Amino acid sequence: MIFDKNGTTTIITQEKLSIVELVKAMNEKYDTFSQDNVIVNLFSLAAITTQDISEFLQLSKKHKNEKHSFVIVTNKISYEEAPEEVTIVPTLQEAYDLIEMEEIERDLGF
Repeated sequence: MIFDKNGTTTIITQEKLSIVELVKAMNEKYDTFSQDNVIVNLFSLAAITTQDISEFLQLSKKHKNEKHSFVIVTNKISYEEAPEEVTIVPTLQEAYDLIEMEEIERDLGF
């Protein structure tokens, strides 16, 4: 797991861990990125299932309740297949764009 901080956004890139191990490690290190928007980059995985994405559900809800964005980047599964509470986009640029829009919405009180 690689952490890369860019302003108020932390990009977490999955290396060799399974999804379950990644989520566990993220929960253990939550304090290090709890005040940032989070992008989870899963491009290194060959295959991802809906169940894999569901593993992020609790962490995503927790982070969004703290008024921060939580976005998963993968092109292996579409956002229609994922649980509603988990945000999925196919590219890093779309993740940044989505975070920018969500920050504007939060600033406006939506």
